[in-house]
Amino acid sequence: MEKSDVIRVTPNEAHRRIESGKAVLVCAYESDEKCQSMLLEGAETLHEFEDRLPEIPQEQEVIFYCA
Repeated sequence: MEKSDVIRVTPNEAHRRIESGKAVLVCAYESDEKCQSMLLEGAETLHEFEDRLPEIPQEQEVIFYCA
């Protein structure tokens, strides 16, 4: 699989992966205001994710969402 390939997962599968620590959940809106209004439990904003990017292992699964 290419790094640019996108795999869609169901909400249940996303929840399972996040709860098990296999994935990080990121709200994909660039606007912090919009992101805060759409932020799901356990998710981080896109800007928070970008700030943490250097410390996130390259193999870490990331699930981006938008409403």
